[in-house]
Amino acid sequence: MPQTKAFKFGYAILLIFLIIWVGTKIDFIFQPVVALVQTLFSPFLVAGILYYLFRPLVNYLESRKVRRTLSILLIYTVFGGLLTLLVYSLGPILQRQVNSLVDNAPFLVENARVKIQQLQQNEWVNRFQENSNFNWDELSTEASAYLSSSLTNIGTNIARFIGVVTSIITIFVTVPFILYYMLKEGEKAPQQVLRLLPPLQRENGKKILSDLDGALSSYIQGQVFVSICVGIMLYIGYLIIGIEYSLLLAIIAMFTNVIPFVGPIIAIIPALIVAVLESPTMVVKVLVVMVIAQQLEGNVISPQVMGRSLSIHPLTIISILLVAGSLGGLLGLILAVPVYAVMKVVVQNTYRLWMLRKERDIENDILS
Repeated sequence: MPQTKAFKFGYAILLIFLIIWVGTKIDFIFQPVVALVQTLFSPFLVAGILYYLFRPLVNYLESRKVRRTLSILLIYTVFGGLLTLLVYSLGPILQRQVNSLVDNAPFLVENARVKIQQLQQNEWVNRFQENSNFNWDELSTEASAYLSSSLTNIGTNIARFIGVVTSIITIFVTVPFILYYMLKEGEKAPQQVLRLLPPLQRENGKKILSDLDGALSSYIQGQVFVSICVGIMLYIGYLIIGIEYSLLLAIIAMFTNVIPFVGPIIAIIPALIVAVLESPTMVVKVLVVMVIAQQLEGNVISPQVMGRSLSIHPLTIISILLVAGSLGGLLGLILAVPVYAVMKVVVQNTYRLWMLRKERDIENDILS
């Protein structure tokens, strides 16, 4: 049997594929593991994000001679108070806008149908329709049917709605406990991992874990802060121009802005739909507000907050998002960049260690 490195490498790949193939034939064994991961993924994901947001505050209070447990409880109290104040002040407005959207849904669907019919009378649209297989009647019929069925499903699918509410309540109940132990003992986790490594490799392992922690920390903290700033700017802008559902649209924009590059485009679509149904002037106003907010975010806020901490080329990010979106949907878009940042750190450090080992082997060969 050949003993070359290429043959051993190919043999290892075939062995991995064989293990994967056997695993697909006995997938029933892994179903409990999959169910466990699916159950724990959301609470630990939310707790992990909050951990990187709250950890600097806990460390600061601890540096001021405040016990870590007391620091965590103090932050919980302040955060709970701010959250209660936010819900108390904005909750009624959001509830009113959501109720208004649900009540006006049939009117909005009919208004959209009328707008499409009016658009059909446009001379340029008629020329485009004559020179292509595009059919506005089919489009308007299918769009109206889709919207109507979606609204009907929202109102009638009570079981799914209850399931979603239950999942959200479970996350809200479990996250504070998970976060508490993360904040209290999270600094000890790297030490436990390093103990698994040989003594000579612990220094390199410590550097890898530090780089991973720094990449995740800078990305999560910066992205959350930037998204909150964008949401506030858009809410103020929407209030100034007087568009309906201003708070609801700003909240949607704030959450979608966590997706690099694609998020702002997704955020503007609901606002443009509402603006189109209102007036052409409102469309222009929404575009102006969105352009101003994105210019401030791209040229002022992001450079100061995010900088170039991840050092990832924009074209690379776009390619990652295209692949992640097709594979994992919305969740894939959100997690694509931080996962890539972690993998990049691992690959860079692995390559660095491999080169050091290669140089050491060459030196040993020379000395011998």
